[in-house]
Amino acid sequence: MAMPLPVPEDTFSGGLPDREGASTQETFELFSAMAPKGWRVELIEGEIYVGPPANGEHEEIVTEVVEQVIAHRVDTALRNFTGIGLSLPGTSDTVRVSPDLVIAPKGSFDDQREWHAPDAVLLVAEVTSSSTAGRDRVQKIRAYARAGIPLYLLIDREAGEAVVCSEPDGDDYAHKSVHKLGTQVPLPAPLGFPLDTAAF
Repeated sequence: MAMPLPVPEDTFSGGLPDREGASTQETFELFSAMAPKGWRVELIEGEIYVGPPANGEHEEIVTEVVEQVIAHRVDTALRNFTGIGLSLPGTSDTVRVSPDLVIAPKGSFDDQREWHAPDAVLLVAEVTSSSTAGRDRVQKIRAYARAGIPLYLLIDREAGEAVVCSEPDGDDYAHKSVHKLGTQVPLPAPLGFPLDTAAF
């Protein structure tokens, strides 16, 4: 049986109890090692986020996106990855995130590492929950743009919107298109098909 984390789901900054001088990165590694199976531990802009496994509705949406990508992809070398950890450049510290979905060519992550460089990533997708919506809309846009990830798809359940971010430029994306959930959402190349969000 997994041991519970010693802290509740929340945001923790570098001001955590020192643990005898441990850095934020070391504290992140400790939390990652202690997290029960299925829990997500991320490090973004010097803050540690700990969250429980996603609920069923969240996973249904991720699965629907995956199925549509498989059905419409032109490049059969593209693969869908869930549970992949990405190590992204930050303004001062390394960013560690586990997107809900990563699309990259086959073989991009065929090693034993836990955290991967974003070089091969073509798209990341996040599906919001009440505890993640804020950082999915703000900090993760910055993190993915800084890493040069070409496309960021945000399924914002709370706002009832799908946001397609493209053309990374510094700390942001130069182009963002917002679509109501329930409509067809055009996805740019290399995907290049309309994502049907009626099931969302």
